[in-house]
Order: sequence, then structure tokens, then C-alpha cells
Amino acid sequence: MPEPLEPIVLPANQPPQFYRGGAAIAALRGDEAREYGPEDWIASTTTRFAGGPDGLTRLPDGRWLAEAVTADPRGWLGDAHLRRFGDSTALLVKLLDAGQRLPVHFHPDDRFARSHFDSHFGKTEAWIVVGTSGDEPTVYTGFRETTPAATVRDWVRDQDAPSMLEALNAVPVAAGDTVVIPAGLPHAIGGGVFVVELQQPTDFSLTMEWRDFLDSPEKGHLGLGFDTALQVLDTSGWDEQRLASIIRRSGDPAGPTPAGHTPADHAASDPAVAELLAPLADGFFRADRLRPSAAPSSAVTLTPGFTVLVAIDGAGTLTSERGSTPIVRGDTVVVPYGAGAPELSGDVTVLRCRPPA
Repeated sequence: MPEPLEPIVLPANQPPQFYRGGAAIAALRGDEAREYGPEDWIASTTTRFAGGPDGLTRLPDGRWLAEAVTADPRGWLGDAHLRRFGDSTALLVKLLDAGQRLPVHFHPDDRFARSHFDSHFGKTEAWIVVGTSGDEPTVYTGFRETTPAATVRDWVRDQDAPSMLEALNAVPVAAGDTVVIPAGLPHAIGGGVFVVELQQPTDFSLTMEWRDFLDSPEKGHLGLGFDTALQVLDTSGWDEQRLASIIRRSGDPAGPTPAGHTPADHAASDPAVAELLAPLADGFFRADRLRPSAAPSSAVTLTPGFTVLVAIDGAGTLTSERGSTPIVRGDTVVVPYGAGAPELSGDVTVLRCRPPA
């Protein structure tokens, strides 16, 4: 029998970015802030689009996580995962602290990514808001009204940023809110919004508003040309009803309710585990909030599988066959399939991020 693997507490992994931010990440982790360290790529086997090692997670023992997974895919991912996704973790998790508004951009879907980037994965993503600053923390999601493709092409050609931004839904957010961003949906994150982001494991961002952010339009369309890139843009209108299918608010303490349950049923069945994302995310990733102190046993047992944990408050312990791992606010932890079913205990709040079931 192979020796069980163990959960691993990860160091920060902040590849250089073009936009400002990082103070909220530093505050969460207890580190020194960097002006251009707005993203921390957690348990990443994904490189930046430009190539090279930027983006990859290095484990405390010096190995790249990608190398460790390739060397023992069954131990890290499990047989069921391997049958569906091969030796890809099928997930990238980030801390993202927008120190300024991000540009208006969108991402390719799986079919477009296969055709143009030779990738099994596009880039659907989701945000879990963990903190905000400023008077009006806002994210921007989807066009308010169906917009002619020719109009969008004109905005991109002229770099008419005010028109692009005005055309989007401006959505106020608070800590605990979640937003799923389907591939193709135009979006931006406003300054002062701090999120845990789950996404498919790629770095494909098609940036309509490239001026004042990127060095060239080529970096905006990733070498495809905007005529090609814009083919995957969702230009349809997103009214309040459609937005409700991707946004969940923090007002329900039990989180979004599974089909067939009332909120009261959900809260009573497991007050320590709250599902966070709208159902549209189910085919791409899963996220829930764990509060073991709310469980009758004061502990939550994790399901075996590749898992990323982000501790956002308090302190606790993660106990597996290999022993106990302290986990405190700001820690990020990768849990391999081969760690079995660790038990999380203590007065700690943790976001659990996983690939699709």
C-alpha cells in the first residue's frame, strides 16, 4: 500500500501582474504588502499565458506542485478524477485583491480554447467576496442590454472605455457575496474588492479595454486578432432575472440552498457547511464555507479528493492519517486525494475549493 499523503500549507505565490493591489492579501496572510502583487495563485499547476514558471506553485520541499502531481497522479487526484480530467487538477484558485478597477475583459469557453489555444479548458470563473474597501465596492457583469457586435468592435477599436463600462451591469458587493462568471461574459472587478477566485486552470483573458493596462493590443487579443477573439463574447442582455442565476448574496447564513431543500432544511442539516456558488458553477468547480465549531461534533470531515483550503478567520486543526496540521487565518492549504478524509476542527472559518464532482 502506498504511504498516505498529507495536507500541505503553501507559501504565497504572487506572479507579477499589470495592475495594482495586494494590500488585502498581505493583511490576510500577515505579510508585507507589494504594490503589484494583487494575485496569489494557490496550488497552481497553471503558468501565465506568456509561458515560463510564473504562476506555478512550488511546494515547501522545493518541488513544483505540477511535477508532484505528474509523478503520482493517483495519489494526488484519485481514479475518478483521472478518468474525467487526466492528470490535470482541473482547478486554479487565487486570492485576488483589486487595488484599482480591472479592465473590461472576457474569457474563452472550452470549445474556443480547444480550437485556438489547443487547451482542454476555457476559463469559466467565480468570485467569493471576502473583503471590500472604499465607499462603493462594485463588480461589473454582463451587458445591461443586448449590444450589436459592430458596436462592441467600434468600442474596442477606439478604446472607448467609458462606453464599455457604462454598458455593463454595475453590481454592488459585500463580503460573503458570490458571483459566477461564465466564459464569454464581459466583466470587470472594481477597486477595493478582495475575492477568492475559482477558475478553470488557464490564463486566457481577452481584454477589450487594453489601453492604460496592457502594452499592446496583441496582449489584449492574445495574438488572435480582435475580430476572432470577439466571436466568443456574450453580447446578450443580462437583466435582474439573469443576474440572479449567477449571483448569491450573503444574507442567507446557510448559503445557497440545494435543490429540493428549504433554507431552514439546509441550515438544520449541516450548519457547519454552506454551499456558496450558483448551480451554474457545478460543471466547473465547487466551493463551500466550513465552520466546524457550528457542527454538533465541533468538526467537519472532508471528502477525499484534491482540495484547496483558504482560512479566512480564526484558528483550527486539520487532522489526517499523517498527523495534525495547524491552520490559522491567512493559511492556504492543498489537500491531496491520498490524504484520505481529514477532519477540520476548531474555531476557524475555511473556504473549501474543489474541482467538479
